[in-house]
Amino acid sequence: MMYATKITMRSGCNNSNKCEEIDSIYLTGAKEEQFYAKAVLHDYVKTNPDSIQVNLSPYPSLVPAVSSKGEKYVHSKADGTANDNLLKLPRV
Repeated sequence: MMYATKITMRSGCNNSNKCEEIDSIYLTGAKEEQFYAKAVLHDYVKTNPDSIQVNLSPYPSLVPAVSSKGEKYVHSKADGTANDNLLKLPRV
């Protein structure tokens, strides 16, 4: 299983609570543990559902999404929390 463990935000968006403003996501358990662009992960989870989880309980899977501007990104499956679990990961 691959896990999202930390995120980087777009320049000037460090305090944002929008998944669309995530720039890249660090994965562990991947062949290469490194940061991956959100569009790359969008395409991956679209063809490999439930293959990447957020490394925080309840470990929701990443799901693909497209912004109103046509930009590919990912967010975690809803679990009733106010903010997406992906946004609760450490920001670097």
